[in-house]
Amino acid sequence: MVSIWEQETFYRKRDIVIIGAGFSGLWTALSIKEKYPQRSILVIERNAIPLGASTRNAGFACFGSLTEIIADSRKMGWDKTLDLVKMRFDGLQKIRQYFKNSEIDFDLNGGYEILNNDEPLLHISEVNEKLKFITGLEETYSLQQHKIKEFGLGKSQFLIENPCEGSLHSGKLVQKLLERCHELKIEFLFGTEVQNIEETDDEIKICFSEAISVKTDKVIHCTNAFSSTFLEKENIVPARGQILLTEPLENLKLKGTFHYDEGFYYFRNIGNRVLLGGGRNQDFKTEETTAFETTEFLQRHLENFLKEVILPHQDFKIALRWSGIMAMGNEKTPIVKQLSDRQFCAVRLSGMGVALAPKIGDAVREMIE
Repeated sequence: MVSIWEQETFYRKRDIVIIGAGFSGLWTALSIKEKYPQRSILVIERNAIPLGASTRNAGFACFGSLTEIIADSRKMGWDKTLDLVKMRFDGLQKIRQYFKNSEIDFDLNGGYEILNNDEPLLHISEVNEKLKFITGLEETYSLQQHKIKEFGLGKSQFLIENPCEGSLHSGKLVQKLLERCHELKIEFLFGTEVQNIEETDDEIKICFSEAISVKTDKVIHCTNAFSSTFLEKENIVPARGQILLTEPLENLKLKGTFHYDEGFYYFRNIGNRVLLGGGRNQDFKTEETTAFETTEFLQRHLENFLKEVILPHQDFKIALRWSGIMAMGNEKTPIVKQLSDRQFCAVRLSGMGVALAPKIGDAVREMIE
């Protein structure tokens, strides 16, 4: 049982409860609190730190490679694709308005995509024309063949550059968001798992156990890939992203963030170490999981990619291996909607949570007004 002191402080009724303290939960809390400072907000997180994808990703500040945007336009149509690209682009701008580059290790070194066939180049002018109103550039994507040798990517046929993209430190970004939340008196319960949610006409009761619960007027689900328990009807498929990091290397020439194969592979230089992730398209079914594990098959596959594409003729040692869990679906548009009179959700960020979450927070705020 809880004491009266706990009942009247930690477990007292709040105006809004957000479930999930990753990027979408934190940006949503900030967006609401900044506009409505008088509202009490509690963020509930079942882990000791925000987990999922927010602190487990590759730290890419990107809005989509050329082949990814071409593929999305064919699947979803240009209107939806451009809406999504604009949301990501604007999200990255918002991050930079909030935090100094030095606070989150933000580097605007450009994003690059390796191509080994020229078919996407046939569409580069069309894509640039479509993206002009978003990025303000005549050429968002351009061919930069001279940089192939400069980056030591000799086995690559073509290299496309996007000067708007960069990299950041995901852990530091989460920490800075938490600091801002604390400054605004947004409250947190970490290490607390929601067992049940009971909604009535008057309020919502969020149960952590038989004895412990919190009441609120509104609940916002920001649990991304871990939403299936409470959002069974939504099309959300967990997608594990596996990553490895090498020991420091001498004369590592990479500078910027790199994509390959519609964004299924991604790599960058962190302190003269190569961070490489992806390859789940080699084993889609196994990677449709919420288990934080790495598999021998995919790790070996990533090491081969490292050996053949990024570091040919160079010895390397692996220092770290980890995985993060993203949320995918039948299309890449996030699910941001009202679920019932008092429940809302902002989930399925399709591996682009860094860029999408700042604007998704604004969209949720407008929805609950």
